[in-house]
Amino acid sequence: LTLIVCQNSHVYYIFDLSLCSGGAELLFNGVKEHHVTLPSHSEPWDIKQLLVWIQQNLLKERPELFVQGDSVRPGILVLINDADWELMGELDYKLQDQDNIVFISTLHGG
Repeated sequence: LTLIVCQNSHVYYIFDLSLCSGGAELLFNGVKEHHVTLPSHSEPWDIKQLLVWIQQNLLKERPELFVQGDSVRPGILVLINDADWELMGELDYKLQDQDNIVFISTLHGG
C-alpha cells in the first residue's frame, strides 16, 4: 500500500494509493490503486490517524491482518520516504507534503 501525501492549507491529499504484492491487495478488495482525499484537520495528520482512516475507509476485509491495536500488525513493513518508520517516529510521525508512505506485507503462506 503506497501513499503519496500532498498538503494544501491543512488539507491532505493522497495520490496513487497502490497496494504492494504479497497478497496485501486482497485486504483492500483486490484494488491495487486508489485516489483519495483526506479530510482537513486542525493539526497535521500523523501515521496513527492515517491507520485509523485507512481501516475505516479502505480496508475491506480481515483488518486483523493489517492492523493490531493502534498500529500495523507485525509483519507489515512501513516505509516513510524510503526509510524505515522506526527511524521517523513510527505512529507519531507528522505527515509532510509529498511524503511517500509504503506498507509492505512480509506475511505469506508456506
